[in-house]
Amino acid sequence: MRSDRMPFRFLFALVSYALLQPVRAEKTNVLFIAIDDLANVLGKARTCEAKTPHMDRLAASGVLFERAYNQIPLCNPSRASVLTGMRPDVTQVYDLERGFRSALPDAITLPQLFRQNGWLSARVGKIFHYDVPKDIGSDGLDDKSSWDEVFNPKGRDVLDEGLITNPTPQKPVSAALSWLAAEGTDEQQTDGMIATEAITWMEKHRDKPFFLGVGFFRPHTPFVAPKEYFGMYPLESVHLPEAPLDDREDVPLPAFAHNNPTPQYGLDELTCRKALQAYLACVTFVDAQVGRLLDALDRMSLASNTVVVLWSDHGYHLGEHQGVWQKRTLFEEAARTPLIIRAPGASGNGHVCKRVVELLDIYPTLADLTGVKPSAKLDGRSLRPLLERPLQEWDGAAITQIMRPADDRLASPVMGRSLRTEDWRYTEWNDGAQGMELYHHASDPHEYHNRAINPDTEAMATIEFLRTQLKGRARATPPAVVNLKRL
Repeated sequence: MRSDRMPFRFLFALVSYALLQPVRAEKTNVLFIAIDDLANVLGKARTCEAKTPHMDRLAASGVLFERAYNQIPLCNPSRASVLTGMRPDVTQVYDLERGFRSALPDAITLPQLFRQNGWLSARVGKIFHYDVPKDIGSDGLDDKSSWDEVFNPKGRDVLDEGLITNPTPQKPVSAALSWLAAEGTDEQQTDGMIATEAITWMEKHRDKPFFLGVGFFRPHTPFVAPKEYFGMYPLESVHLPEAPLDDREDVPLPAFAHNNPTPQYGLDELTCRKALQAYLACVTFVDAQVGRLLDALDRMSLASNTVVVLWSDHGYHLGEHQGVWQKRTLFEEAARTPLIIRAPGASGNGHVCKRVVELLDIYPTLADLTGVKPSAKLDGRSLRPLLERPLQEWDGAAITQIMRPADDRLASPVMGRSLRTEDWRYTEWNDGAQGMELYHHASDPHEYHNRAINPDTEAMATIEFLRTQLKGRARATPPAVVNLKRL
């Protein structure tokens, strides 16, 4: 009898021991989707009529942050800020050349944090900075310590560069309003290959916790997409934004980017409409690749255990303010940035958040949602409360800045810093010595009327208050090195 009972006693003891042990929560995956140069095309605040059914689908199942702002509207410094959780004055990255580890050699990047805490960390495409299209297929300015695996697809869009239309041949296609309605399929383009590679990687590692960065290159110039996407935007239906004829008269000179000093690049309206058509085609092409990723999550039953973040490095001008294109400004179109976060089980999913947040907040938010602890103090804060209650009160303000190099217009470099609150945008150039701007968004959402020019009593009081707020929130440590390359 005793020998017969031993197995049962052993089994009872084993089960009892197991029940007394703490239950370890399953690690949540992170799908981190970066889109290069995506304008504010989502939600009611969209600046153009781009067709984005798949990003809209993600927004409908997550939280769309309609007032998210980048820290510097230029690819390399913005990505450095997002991925380190630090403001540009800390990373000391202001241009397209400098890497953040020159100033922060021991920084723990967002994917590196997950890698150190037991997640597989992989990158497909552009997460850290690349020169587009020259660096496609290479590592660009990647950070090797951030990843276990990296993939650098290179599609026919690079091989077809000689077919691209460039109406300003004095500019490289990377900096011009240039485009190509390409032959072939989505999967032959670099971004289509990126989606395919990312899906294949998820299928291979679906049983392990992962942080997967998927970085699409479009709609960055040159605007290249399969020709079927161009057909979705008949040229006769594409119209440039309008602005008052005197829109530029009350704006300080540094407000306009050095690489776009001439309205519309000096191009005629038809050419600009063709460029806008090409941009919209690229947006919808990338949206289709996002849809493939979302479908793959559903097919692999990973959606319920994966945080999805979709963001762009900054906003994008499409001819606003009498012909401003691309980025590098502190106007709303460049400073505001698409951001969607879908956290499994968050009660705010399916809602829009109108509170002011920053891209800096992505790093602490993902750490909070997944239970990992950053090793350094970050400049952002977790958006988890807004993911649960998107309409709650939120003491939100965002700082965006940009450095202007010296050129034939400016005798010396000029730093611009802008503070965005729910009601106002206040901008100062070289601490106000090179000009100031003040816009009231409830009455002037397109920032046409600079109230810092001949300010009335209300405007003067607002400027003094916002100036104090800007200095209090910024980490404006003068950079030891400023390496500016004029492009």
